[in-house]
Amino acid sequence: MANPTATFETSLGTFTAEIYLDKMPTTAGNFLELAKSGFYDGLHFHRVIRDFMIQFGCEYSKDPNSPRCGTGGSPRGRIQDEHPPAHKLSNEIGTLSMANTGQPNSGGAQFFINTKHNSYLDWFTPGASKHPVFGKVTTGLEIVRKIESTPTAAADRPKTPVKMIKVTIAE
Repeated sequence: MANPTATFETSLGTFTAEIYLDKMPTTAGNFLELAKSGFYDGLHFHRVIRDFMIQFGCEYSKDPNSPRCGTGGSPRGRIQDEHPPAHKLSNEIGTLSMANTGQPNSGGAQFFINTKHNSYLDWFTPGASKHPVFGKVTTGLEIVRKIESTPTAAADRPKTPVKMIKVTIAE
């Protein structure tokens, strides 16, 4: 059985990602439930850092100018960190990875898309930063690059907001 895909329709274009439900059932399942509920629709990318990543999924980013952008949790609460030894998926270019507060089991709704191979963020490397990969962009990486190239202001927030119009799941 094939993994589900997520189509991300943004104000700068559309991209699609395979969601690794087979390898990361907790993290991917959490994302899928949020997407199916419409949670991500209408939110904005709140953190964009060239040659690093683009971050998304904060509930407070409906207003792209809210000072609370990037501080939101998840209506589903925090999820358990997922580190399956059989699936050491690295934070390669185009991968979707769970954001967290730096504390164990603090992921929720926010995630980022790597625009560089950020192997130091892998859960299986030494250090405190642990970000499990749960998907990868399969089409439209040029749109991710377009978002990454957006000029930013304070706190790495895009000067011109980039909106997620809709996330659609195909199973």
